[in-house]
Amino acid sequence: MKVSIIGAGRKRNGIGEYIGKYFHKNGAKVISVLGTTEETSAKASAVLRRYGIEAIPFTDFYKMVEGERPDAVVIASPSSTHYEYLVNCVDLGLHIFCEKPFVRPDIDDPRIKVEGILKDAKEKKLTVAMNSQWPFAIKYYKRICGEIEMKKSNKFFISMSPFCSGREMISESVPHALSLLYVLLGQGEILDLKVESVKQEEMIIRFKYLSGTKDCVVLIKLVKKEEQPRDLQFGWNDKIVRRSLNLKNYDIYFSYGNKKLKIADPLELSVRNFIEAIEKRQEPFIGYAHIMHNASLLKEIYDGYSEA
Repeated sequence: MKVSIIGAGRKRNGIGEYIGKYFHKNGAKVISVLGTTEETSAKASAVLRRYGIEAIPFTDFYKMVEGERPDAVVIASPSSTHYEYLVNCVDLGLHIFCEKPFVRPDIDDPRIKVEGILKDAKEKKLTVAMNSQWPFAIKYYKRICGEIEMKKSNKFFISMSPFCSGREMISESVPHALSLLYVLLGQGEILDLKVESVKQEEMIIRFKYLSGTKDCVVLIKLVKKEEQPRDLQFGWNDKIVRRSLNLKNYDIYFSYGNKKLKIADPLELSVRNFIEAIEKRQEPFIGYAHIMHNASLLKEIYDGYSEA
């Protein structure tokens, strides 16, 4: 499988470089990268060489697709560019691995736009996945915390440290929380939403997630942090794991109480699942219904924000 990457640079919070590494590691051929300028695309191409990847740099999407004929495209560019690239990729018959958020929640009618993209992709038998990787780590959460017992009433907590501030934190971080809720509880609705912000750099989001006969009281804490590694904690019913990272070799660990567990990188598991979905012609783990639900509830939370 030949793959092209849009946004393979590391500027700000980009993870396109690591997505490219994991596609290469799992047998795909990364053939090209797309940047906004010749300098940025050449730099992204040079960075990928450290993983044994020879990717031709481009600044024009259509020239890249016409010249290299990829089978799939990774969309890891800023979220403001996602919608246009999604439409263009589907039009050209390309499989898509898109970083979260799938589309920005401030565009007009995001649910309708996402539904249209996915409908067209389905008609063309294209595989479309969103990279919201933390659901792939649930099996490690269970190993260190024990099985997750979903009761009639539950609690979910997640704390993240996005690089941005203000309302933008919702767009960049909340998709992770919504994905974890979806995987554990299924489709749900939001009740009693409260969004509280402090000096643009801290935010508390509270709501009740109602799914069938079960509900979950949700608390999302966001605190801006520009340096790496960024903080992450999450868990259900007061069993909270903390993610830590060894910056020398990028090993990832979960800690709970006095226990510590090395885990596989959920980003690699997300990439691998997408590759397998294409090969086996099956729905990816973060697929159509999940993407639709995520985009819809993200919009609801985003609209619930008001300046302090």
